[in-house]
Amino acid sequence: MCGDIDIRIARDGTWHYLGSPIGRRRLVKLFASVLKRDESGDFWLITPAEMCRIKVDDAPFTAVEMKVDRNKHGQRLIFLSNIDEIVTAGPDHPIRVEINSETGEPSPYITLRDGLEALIVRSVFYELVEIGEERELNGDTMLVVESDGEFFEIGSLDDA
Repeated sequence: MCGDIDIRIARDGTWHYLGSPIGRRRLVKLFASVLKRDESGDFWLITPAEMCRIKVDDAPFTAVEMKVDRNKHGQRLIFLSNIDEIVTAGPDHPIRVEINSETGEPSPYITLRDGLEALIVRSVFYELVEIGEERELNGDTMLVVESDGEFFEIGSLDDA
């Protein structure tokens, strides 16, 4: 165990070591492959030899692209992360949106793996909003998207 290490993942998905961005993509992908989150919300790089806690400003990854796949069985939303992971939104990879209570600004996320999420970048979120459908849920008018048989709330249209 090595305790805390001066690695920080910024909100935009950039990894930093000792305050400087890590420019080597292969190194970031290697670190990302051993990243875990514990029950208390702390992030750890865990190898067979060491376990080091790191800082994460928001989510450890970003969802930078989305592809919409439509067929006779429905719609699938396929996301690409900044570390080249590909996931399809659905039961195992849900989408959630948090609204900042002070600014009203949405922060959308998709689960990649093992409780680790990717912040959906603004341009991709706009694509989600564009394909959203209006639905009545519990007396509220909501914007939702469908993927892999699941519906995910994107935001309230009553508040818009």
